[in-house]
Amino acid sequence: MNSPAIRQNTESLSDLFAPHLEAVEKRTASALEATGFESLLLHAGNPPLLFLDDHHLPFKVQAPFKVWAPLSDAPDSFVFFTPGRKPVLLIHQPIDYWHKSPETPKDYWVAGFDIVSCADRAAARAALPKDLSRTAFIGAAFQELVSWGVKAINPEHLITHLDYPRAAKTPYEIACLREANVLGARGHAAAEKAFRAGASEFEVGLAFMAGCGQRERELPYNPIIALNEGGAVLHYQVQQRIRPPELHSMLIDAGAEFAGYASDITRTHSHHDAEFAQLIRRFDELQLELCARAKAGVDWRHFHQWSYRAISEYLHEVGLIRVSADEAVDSALTSVFYPHGIGHLLGLQVHDVGGQQLGPVGGTIDRPYNHPFLRLTRKLEDGFVVTVEPGFYLIDQLLEEAKAKPLGKMIEWKRVEQLKPFGGIRIEDNVVARNGGSENLTRAAFHA
Repeated sequence: MNSPAIRQNTESLSDLFAPHLEAVEKRTASALEATGFESLLLHAGNPPLLFLDDHHLPFKVQAPFKVWAPLSDAPDSFVFFTPGRKPVLLIHQPIDYWHKSPETPKDYWVAGFDIVSCADRAAARAALPKDLSRTAFIGAAFQELVSWGVKAINPEHLITHLDYPRAAKTPYEIACLREANVLGARGHAAAEKAFRAGASEFEVGLAFMAGCGQRERELPYNPIIALNEGGAVLHYQVQQRIRPPELHSMLIDAGAEFAGYASDITRTHSHHDAEFAQLIRRFDELQLELCARAKAGVDWRHFHQWSYRAISEYLHEVGLIRVSADEAVDSALTSVFYPHGIGHLLGLQVHDVGGQQLGPVGGTIDRPYNHPFLRLTRKLEDGFVVTVEPGFYLIDQLLEEAKAKPLGKMIEWKRVEQLKPFGGIRIEDNVVARNGGSENLTRAAFHA
């Protein structure tokens, strides 16, 4: 947490964390009152065992816990909160000579908690009030929990009350997201350098982790590192170890994490082809224009439609379609090349919660019928952090389906074949919606 690779100093984080915790306490108290609970018990989670094995999966702390405490290395810990009282952190510190027990935290955030060391779950239960009959538990349930006497386990009506306001980030959260972008940008710079030197996908992945100073289990998601035509696979996951005989392009979608908050950044690079490099530059201009429109008050469904129109114009401009942008939009031809949504909420989770919620009591805001993959349908508010990630791809499955339909006559197939070795282009930044404007965390990070 206090690595020299981090620019944010502990004094400023401490100044920001105290009002953040106060805001979390306030909205949690409101949610508890609205749903009939007196207190909340949050579990950090525990890594599950593999089937018929004694090996655990890597531990990932659960988001409802880490919105309170940026504690990533203490599984089986708890936060207990009763409105009007200081929250209690029950940190699991087993007496164990097989594994290193988590150290007692001394970071900028600890002053906000009463911290109790617990050797096991029995000790954690003993440190809690005897009567938990008005307490809600949120987290992955475990066998002993039934005997603890909590009123409810993961009550949906409480979770919706807590998820909805998470979309608007506190200044502390935005500071953490800013630092996550700085780390991610460093990783991307190292990855591009490796790509230029002829590295394999696997080698590029190693360079990315070295650049941002994090190992794979610390990253918010498995990096997408796609060389050449692999860029046409939206969630390309393989990371080939063999260097391809010829390099055309790289699409890298990779982020880093800071204090539990994720960055989610995508860049596309041309290895030596000047025309494809120019296509990337033009697409970068398109993406920046969209980022500037991600302001408070914008309906994200309309924002996606703007991106759909912009990409339709781009496809016509670069010669991939024979029809006008109007015809491409009206016929859904654009979806052949751009089959995903423009972006999503970002925060403690890469695809952060509450993106389609109608309000704190639940309900959903429907996706447009012709854009079923949107992860966000709400109006942006001040402090929402979103990804803006337009893309176009040469995907065999979608192209073959289009060829068998009237849409096939609208596509310039010679141009498709010319560009297929490059896979596609996606550019993604992390943007804070503001009243009257937007703040691009990613572009600032690349210039830090």
